[in-house]
Amino acid sequence: MNSSKPQPAGMSVKTATNVEYAIIGIGALALFLIFQPFSLSLFGVGCALVVFAGLMNNLLPLCEPGVPVSTLIKAGLVVAGIFVVVLIIALTSAYLYGELFVKP
Repeated sequence: MNSSKPQPAGMSVKTATNVEYAIIGIGALALFLIFQPFSLSLFGVGCALVVFAGLMNNLLPLCEPGVPVSTLIKAGLVVAGIFVVVLIIALTSAYLYGELFVKP
């Protein structure tokens, strides 16, 4: 007889914890790069990483045991898609502002 428990179809406790710590670690690394006094290029990397970490923080509620990895990936793609749409709208509005109001 096989008396082992069936494993849930999703992330294990260890995987969920590792993903959670990785997301938080990216945010901590970004803050370190922003506040380091040595290199201006590292500051730029930190600024980009802060945006990325802020977007990744939206995935923290899905870092639970039992949640399928595919759900985490789908949510990440949705967040990335929303970011791209907002970026396109912002760049288009900045371009139109320059065309309509700045040029004589």
